[in-house]
Amino acid sequence: MAERLYLFDTTLRDGQQTSGVDFSLADKIRIANALDSLGLDYIEGGYPGANPTDSQFFAEDRKLASAVMTAFGMTKRAGRSADNDPGFMEVLNAQAGAVCLVAKSWDYHVDVALGISNDENLASICDSVTAVGQHGREAMIDCEHFFDGYKANRDYALACATAALEAGARWVVLCDTNGGTLPDEVFEIVSDVAQHIPGDHLGIHTHNDTENAVANTLAAVQAGVRQLQGTINGLGERCGNANLVSLIPTLLLKPRYADSFETGIDIENLPALRAVSNLLDELLNQTPNRHAPYVGASAFAHKGGIHVSAVMKDPTTYEHVAPELVGNRRTILVSDQAGKSNVVDRLTSAGIAFDAADPAIEHILREVKQKESEGYSYDGVGASFELLALRHLGQLPEFFEVEAYEVNVSNDRTHGTRSVAKLALVIDGETVETQGAGNGPINALDMALRADLRRYAVYIDEMRLVDFKVRILNSGTEAVTRVTIESMDGEGRSWRTIGVNANIVVASLEALLDAVNYKLLRDGASADPERKPA
Repeated sequence: MAERLYLFDTTLRDGQQTSGVDFSLADKIRIANALDSLGLDYIEGGYPGANPTDSQFFAEDRKLASAVMTAFGMTKRAGRSADNDPGFMEVLNAQAGAVCLVAKSWDYHVDVALGISNDENLASICDSVTAVGQHGREAMIDCEHFFDGYKANRDYALACATAALEAGARWVVLCDTNGGTLPDEVFEIVSDVAQHIPGDHLGIHTHNDTENAVANTLAAVQAGVRQLQGTINGLGERCGNANLVSLIPTLLLKPRYADSFETGIDIENLPALRAVSNLLDELLNQTPNRHAPYVGASAFAHKGGIHVSAVMKDPTTYEHVAPELVGNRRTILVSDQAGKSNVVDRLTSAGIAFDAADPAIEHILREVKQKESEGYSYDGVGASFELLALRHLGQLPEFFEVEAYEVNVSNDRTHGTRSVAKLALVIDGETVETQGAGNGPINALDMALRADLRRYAVYIDEMRLVDFKVRILNSGTEAVTRVTIESMDGEGRSWRTIGVNANIVVASLEALLDAVNYKLLRDGASADPERKPA
């Protein structure tokens, strides 16, 4: 019978320690609901009493469907009863089914940070766990700096862990707080601890300072722990925490774990993991990591022609799991390293109709290689490639044509810096001229373009630019600028386009025009202005 692994998410607490991250109450509620829908066992919502947002979050029952809402806090102060420690009582009174308390397990910190004796620290751990149980909450202890404490004084670190267990803690969590422990050390130490504390009461909490947080967590599972703590996208202070987005599919899809363990996440729900990962990035206003394992846009991307041919015959040659299982998809990149098979597969995956014997296929490949020699890079900018291909295949509608444009940037004491763009488009034989103002020349061009394209407003109103990258390809007076734009619509779909020119405004407009054309094309807009959207 498979053993149960319990997944504990601390994105809203430990993840919030990340530099620049400050969740609002609405953010916390939205993330908690998404994590609950995914099937996680515990969601640590924050530290009630530490800040107004966390106190508000725990002021009411968040009514999770399956996960246990968990409040974070510290053990009570030494020399006080639990009832006489206001901070501790605020954690106990939070609307949460479980309480996770951090406790010192390194004797050095007991002395230097707390300024109390080792015995007083053990008494605080016991009294705190007992109080949590008396208040009808599930008790957990995070043994802070456990691995460093174990190396310095094994007996005392073990004493802290066993004291928590004997006082009634459901979980005793071993923390690699500074992220410096390596997988072989984790396995050896946890194996020893498991001789004293049953594995079904042991947890692991790792940080990623040596890029080993996920590996350390898996090593701990092999050594006996059954609760795994981490964050979505590896969020966390310094270098982050163990990344649940990598851990979860590994546990569900890799036979070594899937055959021996089960989690609360149904494998049919696994594709939702990518949406949860993207949701967090959206709320933090950051671009998703394209190279993230399992869920990144490049996780199943293939570039070299020989590789592509092999993947088309047997995907497992270069894909360790099927991308669909994690809500992702295979991407065939087209670049100057591509062969005809890349082009054919890219057209197929995009749903573009073509005849493999059509000379246009060779023309597409030739143009890609020529343009890449000029500074373009179609590696990862699928939208611009699809437009290029459709143009060769004679399948690209002409929604509009740019007749002329002008951009002016001015500055004065009254208005500060202003950018104004004038743009003339030809739409269905009619010239339309508008202007737009923005916080920069590209934003001004975007505003002018949207004003010109009123008849397509239903398609582009919710479209927005989420990333804008500029790269200077060579130096000197003949420098060439490459601009890459990532756009997103109201449904969360994103696409990337490219422009290259010696003038950054020209390159940016090229990428922007591709972005709009791709949106109109994908949504089935018609070049016929009388046709209404379906």
